Amino acid sequence: MLRCCTVCCGARDGGSPREKSFLLTSQSYTEAVIQMDRGVRRLEPWKIAVIVVSVIVGLALIIGLITFLLCHDQDRYYDASFLITNVDYNPQYERQTTDEFRNLSEDIETMISEVFRGSFLSKRYLRSHVVSLNPDPLGVLASVVLVFKFPSADSEAATWGQVNRVLLRRLKAISTNLNIDQSTITLTELNKEKGDNLLNNCCGIRRQTSSFTGVERITGGQHAREAEWPWQASIQLDGTHRCGASIISNTWLVTAAHCFRGVRDPRRWTASFGILLRPPKQKKFVRRIIVHERYGDLVVDHEYDVAVVELATPIEFTSDVHSVCLPEASHVFPDNSSCFVTGWGALENDGNSVNQLRQAEVRIISTEICNRRQVYGGAITAGMLCAGYLEGQVDACQGDSGGPLVHANSRGIWYLVGIVSWGDECGKPNKPGVYTRVTYYRNWIHSKTGI
Repeated sequence: MLRCCTVCCGARDGGSPREKSFLLTSQSYTEAVIQMDRGVRRLEPWKIAVIVVSVIVGLALIIGLITFLLCHDQDRYYDASFLITNVDYNPQYERQTTDEFRNLSEDIETMISEVFRGSFLSKRYLRSHVVSLNPDPLGVLASVVLVFKFPSADSEAATWGQVNRVLLRRLKAISTNLNIDQSTITLTELNKEKGDNLLNNCCGIRRQTSSFTGVERITGGQHAREAEWPWQASIQLDGTHRCGASIISNTWLVTAAHCFRGVRDPRRWTASFGILLRPPKQKKFVRRIIVHERYGDLVVDHEYDVAVVELATPIEFTSDVHSVCLPEASHVFPDNSSCFVTGWGALENDGNSVNQLRQAEVRIISTEICNRRQVYGGAITAGMLCAGYLEGQVDACQGDSGGPLVHANSRGIWYLVGIVSWGDECGKPNKPGVYTRVTYYRNWIHSKTGI
């Protein structure tokens, strides 16, 4: 008789517990696979297609996000300061709107552009802007904001090093009429908030936009882009747009006196900012309205058509909302200079206001031409100027009153030339728009606002 051990006999008798478990698991797995296969066969083709497309889209989004994070460019800001030793300090440098400040700033910015445009950072360099000119015993201490665009993956230390090396090396190499003390050059990286704040608190700067040319009129033509005219304001009576205005500080606006004819209670007025009337970027209550003392409120009179509005709380300056520059009283804007007028006015004479800001390019027309018999027959006084075209078509209209007429100087800084005041209907031949001349009332504005 064959003898067998318990384990051996047990193996013939159905296998050990471990082996039995494995057999059951294998059987369950086989059945599960069969069930899955049957389930897949039961899926309709369109469901399979949806699953495949969803997986592909998901992968594409993940890859796109990774690529964006690695390759996306972002603005980097730097403060460069240095001493100019061959220029004596002039008290006129205290105000950014003076010709003296403009001339020296333009020389500095041209020099900085030459430094970086001729280097390997030429495609990264965006702009420079002089923010202050301060006195120094040896000359003038300049502070300049530099703006570059670098991949977000690049470290701050590496990009600062590149900018600093180029600045130090090329300032020695280029030919310039400014003597820079190399030992005084410092470069400080600024975070985006501080860089934006420095630029937004400089009047007349606007975000870079594609050029706009031609004779499109506010009445049916060109919409303004976001941040294109950040000083534009709407003043509203009982919540309804009444006139345009211009931001000249974080608490003051300038507009036309006739906007307040018959209604000067500040509690009924508000101001809004941004290219849309609804919804606005910001909205403020009005504290005080100051109309020129010699404006004729009870009769139709275009003389002294200027007013300033004090806001109850300060505007928060951003790239979308900040001030335009006021020219000095002595400044002259030449005839035929290109200007822009903006507003939410009607698209046709006696029409309704629009919700999105519009813009039009016009040119300054000499007072002599504008006073011709067939134009305005002598009605244009020293406190007024004409802008537009004698052939008509391009013009401001009702609802644009009080808004800005602006001109960019050689630095690309925008100045308030005029305030939309009056005209014979809208866009008629030989009837261009008539504006309050800001330089004529510059001292009056300063006396009321301190600006």
